[in-house]
Amino acid sequence: MIVMINGAAHEVADGLTVAQAVRTLTSATTGVAVAVNDEVVARSSWETTVLGDSDRVEVLTAVQGG
Repeated sequence: MIVMINGAAHEVADGLTVAQAVRTLTSATTGVAVAVNDEVVARSSWETTVLGDSDRVEVLTAVQGG
């Protein structure tokens, strides 16, 4: 199936979870937020939220600086 992650199309296996998608993009364990189809997904739901074909995923990481 195809999902859009941060604006780029990715072919992924059926049953991919938000947690698995995040791990493919970043090794950060804190300061990460995820939205699927414009809805924020609570961190406590990442392991159980399964992505579907054509879902739009935004993974944001906090960066310190100024």
